[in-house]
Amino acid sequence: MTYQEILDNIFTALPMYHRIGSSAYKEGLENIEALISIVGEGMKMTNFASQLHCIHVAGTNGKGSVTHLLSSFYQEKGLKVGLYTSPHLIDFRERIKINGEMIPEEKVVEFFERFNEQFKSIEPSFFEMTTALAFYYFAEEKVDIAIIEVGLGGRLDATNIIRPQTCVITNITLEHTQLLGDTLAKIAFEKAGIMKGNTPVVIGNYNDETMPVFQKRAHELNAPLFTTDGISISESTISDNPHYRLITIQSGEEIIGENVRLPLQGDYQFENIATFVKTISVSTKQDGNRNALICKAIENVVTNTHLMGRWQILSEKPLAVCDTGHNSGGFQYLAKQMGRLTDRKLHVIIGFVSDKDVDSIIRLLPRAAEYIVCHASVDRAMASETIFEKMKAAGLEARISSESVADTYQTLLREISADDAVYVGGSTFIVADLLKDSIIRRDIFSE
Repeated sequence: MTYQEILDNIFTALPMYHRIGSSAYKEGLENIEALISIVGEGMKMTNFASQLHCIHVAGTNGKGSVTHLLSSFYQEKGLKVGLYTSPHLIDFRERIKINGEMIPEEKVVEFFERFNEQFKSIEPSFFEMTTALAFYYFAEEKVDIAIIEVGLGGRLDATNIIRPQTCVITNITLEHTQLLGDTLAKIAFEKAGIMKGNTPVVIGNYNDETMPVFQKRAHELNAPLFTTDGISISESTISDNPHYRLITIQSGEEIIGENVRLPLQGDYQFENIATFVKTISVSTKQDGNRNALICKAIENVVTNTHLMGRWQILSEKPLAVCDTGHNSGGFQYLAKQMGRLTDRKLHVIIGFVSDKDVDSIIRLLPRAAEYIVCHASVDRAMASETIFEKMKAAGLEARISSESVADTYQTLLREISADDAVYVGGSTFIVADLLKDSIIRRDIFSE
């Protein structure tokens, strides 16, 4: 089979959460354990997934940024670093990287040709199959460390067969409630399921409802629990460069870095940076070089890992950005940052998927903006007419676009002033539809 034939097969034949939603979610670890057993026999490496030297990252928001920052740090240390994240924006292979480079197509072909027949009786989901592929690739390539992002939840997620050196839980907000529970405490319980005995866990953000859950589980497992209390991230000065912010990082009385260039410009990244810094302090020994490596990892995170879609600058004139934030927890930050763009005329290209709490997001959005509703190219996309009616009821100025996201964006750029501002988001898939367009990719990545 060719690489494209394999992709066509796994995208259509295997249940895929990001395409069809909760019906693709397979609860339990039996499938992934069976897949790993087959792969291990073929590689003559028993329990190879649990032997990976790794860090495991769960959470509602921020886990993608934190995993990429961690990968960047260990790359700066000169290590061979595996990175497993989801979903992808442009290319399936974005999910599985070593030192920022996507898994080669031939490795994907090799894996499926070698094991696919044996996998059929298991009937795995898309995510289970992809997780097995990632662990296979990292083991074959003998990575020094792997940074593993949880797909959904934690306790029953396919990634939860690893034995990490450190566990990280970025934050908890109400999302995927039909699968993980309808309270913060219930969701925290599922996320806390990644904790392992005698293994340190870093909690990036907590409240009175979630912390008792984390403390109870950590106590049961004798797992040292750490928070980001005492770590402060502040803007040093206003940067005159639209592609980065200047920040100062402090832990207690210690200054870790001043005027550090942060290319991830979303306000929410300050919380992620604190989580990243605490994780490094827990996972590595202090030496004369660690703080410098933390700063270099932050400054070079996009170059090192090719992270996309986080308050990403698409154009300077007009200022246009996109962001994959897609729930009310993320929009608590994003809506405020969008609001700071309303000193210009702000145009927002937006769309959602049907299982999100769209009403809560709409309540947060700035009033002083023009909203253009688009339909993401996935089965889960919420109808544009439904979103439009919700926005109209909330008093927002909105219209529906019949064009694709990319064409809507291109049309808008031709119509507006260079002094205006554009935001594209609401769903990971809206951003993906934009960035998949070859003309837009060429304009963004031509430097």
